[in-house]
Amino acid sequence: MNDLCADIGYKSINHVGEQLCGDHVDIVEQGENSTVLVLADGLGSGVKASILSTLTSTIISTMMAEGLSLEDCVETIAATLPICSVRGVAYSTFTIIHLVNNREAELIQYDNPPVILLRDGVNCEYPMTEMSIGGKTIRKSIIRLCEGDIFIAMSDGCPHAGMGLSYNFGWKREDIIGFMEACAAGGYTAKTLSTMLVDECNRLYGGKPGDDATACVVRIRRREPMNLLFGPPANRDDCDRMMSLFFSKEGKHIVCGGTTSSIAARYLGKPVRASLKFEQSDIPPIAEIEGVDLVTEGVITVNRVLEYARDYLKDNATYEQWGFKRDGASLICRLLFEEATDINFFVGRAVNPAHQNPDLPINFNIKMNLVEELSECLRKMGKRVKVSYF
Repeated sequence: MNDLCADIGYKSINHVGEQLCGDHVDIVEQGENSTVLVLADGLGSGVKASILSTLTSTIISTMMAEGLSLEDCVETIAATLPICSVRGVAYSTFTIIHLVNNREAELIQYDNPPVILLRDGVNCEYPMTEMSIGGKTIRKSIIRLCEGDIFIAMSDGCPHAGMGLSYNFGWKREDIIGFMEACAAGGYTAKTLSTMLVDECNRLYGGKPGDDATACVVRIRRREPMNLLFGPPANRDDCDRMMSLFFSKEGKHIVCGGTTSSIAARYLGKPVRASLKFEQSDIPPIAEIEGVDLVTEGVITVNRVLEYARDYLKDNATYEQWGFKRDGASLICRLLFEEATDINFFVGRAVNPAHQNPDLPINFNIKMNLVEELSECLRKMGKRVKVSYF
């Protein structure tokens, strides 16, 4: 059985003075192990470019996910979108990364900077074949996937970074490769790698991008299961059943909540070793139970994890907070966002009497909503999530 999976992340910055980005990324699942990713770069910047790139990426990703041929996709794009009346050139350029059964990648590139492939941490050149479709030269490659492969797709705003400022002719491809090889050595997620690349582009632009710049990174890795227990069961008689199912699962185990950790400790026959060391003043300290990878407080900690998850899906601006700190929320984030690919939530429906105080902003519905929204955020990160209630 193929246990490889794809970690996908992207980030964009807008042309200075523009509210909308002229680049657009679409990711469409094609069955359980196949994915179509399209990065489109609309002509110019602003509203017009945004519309063109959005239409291009949406049409291509949807058609390819439904199994239509590349020729049909490109011909549809050519017939649907207009050609610029002023410049008389392409409405939108695009890069397609089609992951098939997590075994091979089909790269289809039209006028965007060529995709960079890092294999074993260093640049790997791959074969391309050229074809003409609808009068356009399309480059196509088929690459057998290996664990650790990193694909980096960019809009032309990335190699144009620093033109006339840091560099005379922009940020050369070989320099981008060198930068990403150094970043990849840190073992970062695809989202973090794309953030690093785009942030460096923004720095080279002097904080005033002369073009929309987008980086999309695909990192091939092995599946890593993770299990999180949150809250005691509604029926006390279900404690042993809940614990046996939780601890029988493969992968690391996270226990959230004071009562929950007491139940887990009793099931394992081990004591809870509490800590009074506050890593962050507003996040309760973690504890330890032999046989459990991480023990934290419940609602307050999980709520902070959800805040970090929302930001991760947007600008990833809080990475420096959760990426290095040792509080419970940051540790959970690193396990769920960076390590895990398959996440099992075991959620107890018991009502905590401490949460019924009308002066506290916590109640049973908020707890359930936390789990539902966090699960949805994790799915948007590309994780497989299963939630079991007790």
